[in-house]
Amino acid sequence: MKVLIVGANGQVGKHLVSFIQDHKELEAKVMIRKEEQASYFNDLGAETVVVDLEEDINAIAKAAEGVDAIVFTAGSGPNTGADKTVLVDLDGAVKTMKAAEEAGVKRFVMVSSFDTTREAIQSAPSSFAPYVAAKHYADEWLKTTDLDYTIIHPGALTNDEGIGKVNAASKVERNEISREDVASVILATLENDATIGKEFQVVKGTKSIKDEINSI
Repeated sequence: MKVLIVGANGQVGKHLVSFIQDHKELEAKVMIRKEEQASYFNDLGAETVVVDLEEDINAIAKAAEGVDAIVFTAGSGPNTGADKTVLVDLDGAVKTMKAAEEAGVKRFVMVSSFDTTREAIQSAPSSFAPYVAAKHYADEWLKTTDLDYTIIHPGALTNDEGIGKVNAASKVERNEISREDVASVILATLENDATIGKEFQVVKGTKSIKDEINSI
């Protein structure tokens, strides 16, 4: 399976590309925003394509040619305003879904935010609410498509070393999870077609990632 990782230059994305490149049955195609980001992925032997999420759908669809699945793990980042949040986390996500349809790619894994419910938008601090709203509507749009989707809602992200153990379910108690373990969860999701059509929260926990994803 060849996988296009959108947002590959983020920390979760980098872990994921590394894991995929070490996998016997998976291969990474990396979508990056700037040519100077390519060297890290070239060293891993991954194919790279330079496309900005603010470009049009056709550019993203061209990047998706020849792949079997797309992982959307892009984000505008904590230091940008609401405008970039809308353009990347919402519009960029929806354009990637449309690009998947245009390129004939059915499998789509969305890395969302921990809680993207309407209640979460209403209760979020004003500085964070646009991000939650963008993720909410991107998730809702994905669920209306014919794509074979999975939506992953990770807890608060840390740079700790992965422990390989999580708690995952439609609803879990809020907690942290390392970016490395999120990447492992994405990998396990790609390996398991039973996760298609599923949406789950995931935090650090007590069960092996593979076992917990198999139980979703």
